[in-house]
Amino acid sequence: MLRAEKATVIDDLHAAFHDAAVVVVSHYKGLSVPEITDLRTEMRKAGVTFRVAKNRLAKRALTGTPYAAIEHLLIGPTAMAFSADPVAAPKVANAFARKNDKLKIVGGGLGSTVLDAAAVRALADLPSLDEVRARLISMLQTPASRLVTLLQAPGGQIARCLAQRGEQGDSGAPADGGEQATDA
Repeated sequence: MLRAEKATVIDDLHAAFHDAAVVVVSHYKGLSVPEITDLRTEMRKAGVTFRVAKNRLAKRALTGTPYAAIEHLLIGPTAMAFSADPVAAPKVANAFARKNDKLKIVGGGLGSTVLDAAAVRALADLPSLDEVRARLISMLQTPASRLVTLLQAPGGQIARCLAQRGEQGDSGAPADGGEQATDA
């Protein structure tokens, strides 16, 4: 790799570290090309960037980013997953690691916080940002729909009362059961 290519890789990784909300570091030793392709496909579907780079270049790219503290995780054949959603990268990496034991999650970072493998798995169990938004919207809509139902109920009761009164009025008998007084 030429010096200019290395500089480009470092700049790209630096930008990825700077823009990411979470970084997951994993070892991929033993994964075949089709397996890595499947992993990349799953990552891409979830909006996650998956990169394999030389550790020396990745360590240089870490300087000046919030993830500088995860440098000690970059040992051996490492791959990194970046995402803007703090749950997306851990969720996809953890799901793939469950299906394929060759992918080992080493750790990662959430902002300036260093995560170990257990913390990455715990983060993967949280609902994604889209799921939280959907739940929040559902909770906000529920009281409104209940209010509409409550407001419609009295109207329905009045309509039923009027319908019954109308049926009684059709028979010609007074509603109170008494006779009408006539003035002579």
